[in-house]
Amino acid sequence: MYLTRPAGAVVLALALASVPVTTANASPEAAEVNYVALGDSYASGTGAGSYSDIACTRSRNAYPALWADANDPASFAFAACGGAKIPDVLDDQLGELDADTTLVSLSIGGNDSGFASTMLSCQYSTQSACERALATAGEYVVNELPGELDSLYAAVRAAAPGAEVVVVGYPHLYKEGGLCLGGLSSAKRSAVNAGSDLLNETIAGRAEAAGFTFADGRPAFAGHEICTSDAWISSTNVHPTAEGHASAYLPAFGAAVSGS
Repeated sequence: MYLTRPAGAVVLALALASVPVTTANASPEAAEVNYVALGDSYASGTGAGSYSDIACTRSRNAYPALWADANDPASFAFAACGGAKIPDVLDDQLGELDADTTLVSLSIGGNDSGFASTMLSCQYSTQSACERALATAGEYVVNELPGELDSLYAAVRAAAPGAEVVVVGYPHLYKEGGLCLGGLSSAKRSAVNAGSDLLNETIAGRAEAAGFTFADGRPAFAGHEICTSDAWISSTNVHPTAEGHASAYLPAFGAAVSGS
């Protein structure tokens, strides 16, 4: 005796077979990434060469461009600009964000705290002048920067309400201890790195309060600061080199992005 399926069962089986199998990740729309890179020279790639925009020193070797090349987002807006401060991001860069933005990187705060003038004091003046400049910068970082970052982060969230935001910190610039021929004294190097710690801790704290992710640049560059044998930061312009962006900032940013 042969058993036969009811006609209705056959029809149902054929109908189910014709329905495409879907998963949560199969929708192109669900996986679509619209990426906007905001910030200052440490995001734009000053010192990394191969500039697509000389005025803003936007480098094709900078970590935002490298991440976009590797991940092929649906859209990529590279708004970071060398020399930018928080008001510049608010006035000139936030316009790239909208409700469709899904990923934002942001590096800002160094210029606001007087990075350039502080480094000049430490490079070309006495230990006491360097420490005074760092103390002035530190007062700003403790007393004024937190509120300015809060306002900026709120503006970023309002402009891109659904975006994942990764705030990228600054590296230690110098190796501590030992000799640094042609560079800063050991005491100056330690003082500069302590100033970087204060800046990073402030930025990280405000980023966390805003619900953003903080990507720490210090461990990423560890062992490759100025005065090491394989430095990824230029002693000339005190900015990450192309190697620094590719081998330090890019993996640090990529690890911070969800799903990476």
